Amino acid sequence: MKPTDLRVALFSGNYNYVRDGANQALNLLVRYLLDHGVQVRVYSPTTDTPAFPPAGDLVSVPSWPVPGGRDEYKFAKGIKAVLPDLEAFAPNIVHVSAPEILCHRAVTWARKNNIATVGSVHTRFETYPAYYHIGFVTPLLIRLLTRFYNRIDTLLPTGRGMEELLRSWGVTPPMRTWSRGVNHARFNPEQRSLEWRRGLGIQDDEVAVTFLGRLVLEKGLDIFAEVVAELERRGVKHRVLVIGKGPAQEWFAERVPDAVFAGFQSGDNLGRAVASMDVFFNPSLTESFGNVTLEAMAAGVAVVAANAVGPVGMVEENVSGVLVEPGKGAVGRYADAIQHYCEDHEARKAAGAAGHRLASAYVWDAINQKVIDAYLETIERRAG
Repeated sequence: MKPTDLRVALFSGNYNYVRDGANQALNLLVRYLLDHGVQVRVYSPTTDTPAFPPAGDLVSVPSWPVPGGRDEYKFAKGIKAVLPDLEAFAPNIVHVSAPEILCHRAVTWARKNNIATVGSVHTRFETYPAYYHIGFVTPLLIRLLTRFYNRIDTLLPTGRGMEELLRSWGVTPPMRTWSRGVNHARFNPEQRSLEWRRGLGIQDDEVAVTFLGRLVLEKGLDIFAEVVAELERRGVKHRVLVIGKGPAQEWFAERVPDAVFAGFQSGDNLGRAVASMDVFFNPSLTESFGNVTLEAMAAGVAVVAANAVGPVGMVEENVSGVLVEPGKGAVGRYADAIQHYCEDHEARKAAGAAGHRLASAYVWDAINQKVIDAYLETIERRAG
């Protein structure tokens, strides 16, 4: 079988109506597939105000809004409404990207019709309950996730850390790493702009300690704010820069009142903003990879991040940044690492240069080719 023989039905809970790393990775993958002669049809809930135009043919799946004020997300009602379209498309592989109702139904349909399945793992959903004070459901959620992943023929974790976590739960299907790439023309040290920083009120000699991403609680905003308070208690000279927007912005702004909020940035403006950081601080535990960490590295920025699934294998400890073990005492350890980079300019610059060098290995075309390889291998294995 050749790539041009592939007919991929891709199922997503959120393909393009919110801009996040998972959606952007899926859309880049679809563009790559189409460029290589693969036929693709995407099934996802949609909105009248998408964050960006979708790559490929997008079929709208009926959905409900998520309750609790998170109306930027939707719950798909299931697969029934799009079954005629799916059956007419006649895929030879089904790719699911989230453990929710639509993807569950898609896997069931594929198994019933003896069609190969691939699942990509983008987010650590089992970490979410703790941020909303319902951590007691985490063991149940892990059991449900394990059951879902064990129904799929091949899994695509983002790296070694995510694969090891899945194996520890008892997930058994074959796994092939689907890492992430970076736009090196956009994210590089040459995009740094002191003029842009000055326009925000950040002085040239101030170390910009930066949050980058959607402003939602599960990104570790509480820990970020506690670490900033600890830096202030210690008298460490720095300036907090926040790049992004989201439903928790007001909550966050109350806890980091002296921060500069640059708002949502995209395209080349985002590249400029990232290169204009000094330290990228990412305490989030929820990403399976963390595109923003890779973008910061490519832009030559020192990284301080949680020693979690995403940064493991990407950030080289004490070379391109510092990985901090989450949990008790983490606030002090984060503050120690950031203080070091704030006060030792040469160490900060060396970490940024190392990150830029390491990020050069992450190229989208080579990474997305591995997905095509996984599709072909999965179809062959299932047929055998």
